[in-house]
Amino acid sequence: MPKGVPENVPDDGMTTRQRRTLPITAVHTGPGKGKSTAAFGMALRAWNQGWPVGVFQFVKSAKWKVGEENALRVLGASGEGGTVDWHKMGSGWSWIQRSSEMEMDSEAAAKEGWEQVKRDLAAETYRFYVLDEFTYPMHWGWVDPEEVVSVLRERPGSQHVVITGRYAPEPLTEFADLVTEMTKVKHPMDAGRKGQRGIEW
Repeated sequence: MPKGVPENVPDDGMTTRQRRTLPITAVHTGPGKGKSTAAFGMALRAWNQGWPVGVFQFVKSAKWKVGEENALRVLGASGEGGTVDWHKMGSGWSWIQRSSEMEMDSEAAAKEGWEQVKRDLAAETYRFYVLDEFTYPMHWGWVDPEEVVSVLRERPGSQHVVITGRYAPEPLTEFADLVTEMTKVKHPMDAGRKGQRGIEW
């Protein structure tokens, strides 16, 4: 793919312009570091285009402070690019009113998060979605990968979706337009070093 030129152009009757507006499904998987980081980099590009961005974090605890969250929230509120909505499963999802004492079962929470994503896709709420660590609910059997593929295949408009996490199921990787596997060559944890401020969060 030298200089961004496709190696093959299908004989499907579509123009280059039409192909450039097709929705993209991207998957960042594998054991290496950087899957979510790369997805948030894509979200920055979407924000810069003025697109509404929806981030759904399926595994990370609400107590974890993710550096990209603060940056994207500030940018989303700046009025200069697109809007940014950030939802965390660990905080009980932001669209559900619950008392602070009420805890959600992880499986039920993941299913509810997916139901909200489905509603947002149907309503075309966002132009760009980050489904962070969404591979895990599929890997654990909480969400059916075949249903995910069906919903993504049938989504209206030009809504782009990036899904992150290890163990991406085969139906998803077969369907996706872009699949990147992060491989670990070396990691500071191999030398007993824990995560660092400004690097991991």
